[in-house]
Amino acid sequence: MTITSANDINSLYNVSSDAVRNSLYGVSTENEGQKNNNNVFGSILDAAVSNINTTNDLLSSKENEQLKWMMGISENTHDLTIAVGKAQSALNYTVALRDKLLEAYKEIMQIQI
Repeated sequence: MTITSANDINSLYNVSSDAVRNSLYGVSTENEGQKNNNNVFGSILDAAVSNINTTNDLLSSKENEQLKWMMGISENTHDLTIAVGKAQSALNYTVALRDKLLEAYKEIMQIQI
């Protein structure tokens, strides 16, 4: 699986939604209680972005190890196996996190006001 820059999490910073932009940059015109909520949301979003960046790094190192092994630069299958295991675990965790976030979003969208 190849991760391209088009699928990178950095594209979230280009979202035109005021709510996302305000939470990313900590901007709020609401009272102090809502500022704390935005800070909590911002910290969760930062953790998610960090998680996705780490996953991208692990997938990239896996691909580098595969290329080294295929080209004959490295004959150490131990490093290749470790890189593949780390990348698979990180990707599985990221996908599970995404699924939970989508599930929570769908549940929130079904709330009747």
